[in-house]
Amino acid sequence: MAEWRKSTYSDNGGSCVEAAADWRTSTYSNNGGQCVEVATNTPRTIPLRDSKNPAGPHLRLTPSTFATFVASVQRGTFDL
Repeated sequence: MAEWRKSTYSDNGGSCVEAAADWRTSTYSNNGGQCVEVATNTPRTIPLRDSKNPAGPHLRLTPSTFATFVASVQRGTFDL
């Protein structure tokens, strides 16, 4: 579902451009909401957020850093 947001730099009486992020969880996620969500429609950065706290802080990665992160997850680097 797309979520519309104004820039944090917008302070001009409401005349600003809003951008929508299309947030998604993995199709492998089936754990009761304990997920990381990724916005898939932003070409220069890959935003990530906690599905339990969508209004909370977001992490923004470059596409190459995101690819490294995904590869590390797939290798089990972060397994406990």
